[in-house]
Amino acid sequence: AGLQQTVSRTLPTSGRAQGMLKRSKSVPQDKTLPFVNIPLADGQTLCTAGGDLHNIDVQLLNQDTVQHIHNLVSELTVLCGKATAKPN
Repeated sequence: AGLQQTVSRTLPTSGRAQGMLKRSKSVPQDKTLPFVNIPLADGQTLCTAGGDLHNIDVQLLNQDTVQHIHNLVSELTVLCGKATAKPN
């Protein structure tokens, strides 16, 4: 079986987030999966372990949130590079 994708919102889903799952707990139950919480402009928070990010209405992202995502991606890229380079 593949990785289970987990998406939730802290408040009920709006029409702009159709196709995203909502769960009572925002943290994925599979403790081995990293996840992110993304604050949206409508006051809700998206929690995802990946996979459904292409469904996000980018109009719901504030510019400062986008900048924080860019910074996080850069830091995670460096972390993945270090983890990949480490000896087995």
